[in-house]
Amino acid sequence: MMERWNPAIGDTLPEVERGPISRGTLALFAGASNDHVLLHIDSDYAKAAGMPDVFAQGMLVMAYLGHLLTSTIRQEDIVSWKVRFVAITPVHATVRCSGVVRDIVGRGGERCAVLDIAARIGDGRIVLSGEALIALP
Repeated sequence: MMERWNPAIGDTLPEVERGPISRGTLALFAGASNDHVLLHIDSDYAKAAGMPDVFAQGMLVMAYLGHLLTSTIRQEDIVSWKVRFVAITPVHATVRCSGVVRDIVGRGGERCAVLDIAARIGDGRIVLSGEALIALP
């Protein structure tokens, strides 16, 4: 059983890296999530729409950020988390997810950590950014 996480301001989560994202990954995620938008799975369609190629579903990259959280933090301690989709994640990109404790706050009589979380691709560009609120012991 995973122990409760008890960080200090400035502590970081162990980075999670996924990829490179293949066309197969995009197709499998489309099937699993029922997200069959052709921009993610059909190169000809994506190019006709003015894109250089297919690109990852935003929710796939968000799932990678979710794994970042649950690889260190007990799921029941995740009070909330939210993200902003900042940029497209191209096919073949490797995604690196990170998190850092920005603050420790009180919320409803409970101590919580506020984390800044982000997903970056190989060139360092942020594709998702967000925040998580984590209940502490």
